[in-house]
Amino acid sequence: MLLNVHPDNPNPRHIKTIIECLKDGGIIIYPTDTVYGLGCDITQHKAIERVARIKHIDPKKAQFSFICYDLSHLSDYAKSVDTPIFRMLKKALPGPYTFILPASKMVPKLLKTKKDTVGIRVPDNNICRTIVKELDNPLMSTTLPIEDYVEEYTDPEIIYEKFGNQVDIVIDGGPGGMGFSTVIDCTGPEPILIREGMGSFEEIT
Repeated sequence: MLLNVHPDNPNPRHIKTIIECLKDGGIIIYPTDTVYGLGCDITQHKAIERVARIKHIDPKKAQFSFICYDLSHLSDYAKSVDTPIFRMLKKALPGPYTFILPASKMVPKLLKTKKDTVGIRVPDNNICRTIVKELDNPLMSTTLPIEDYVEEYTDPEIIYEKFGNQVDIVIDGGPGGMGFSTVIDCTGPEPILIREGMGSFEEIT
């Protein structure tokens, strides 16, 4: 299903359809503040396995991140962070950043990496934040399985043509971005830049 959702005022009926799909173990493709993402409810094991199959990866080796509504979910899925790191998160989010943090016990076993870390995202995008707020737990998120990232994957209709038969809903929230999130590892004594993306590392550290 290709579902058109207004980027500023998402139709509550459409959001309800998306939430029901996720709670039933569905997979969605949705807009973020960077590229379109592929995701599911983090509590739905079969959906996580389906996403891993689409990406041809082992869930335990995958670099999935959690899309949260705001930092209130932080203490659920990440171990406590010290004050300087928390200040940096507050400054950066919502925004195009992924923060790698030590995972808490609430992270589903299927999603725990050997390093026992979790990637946390709070995108500056009204559609995906509304979905997460209504779902009441994070979305597991990953990038689309694209060999070479090309401009056409900013167009939800082209994304639907390519991936519509592998997922349950493709959300058309307008053109997507072409850049990825900036990834920062916060598991050591100092934050380390892993991938330079759309967010500036210097501005928040």
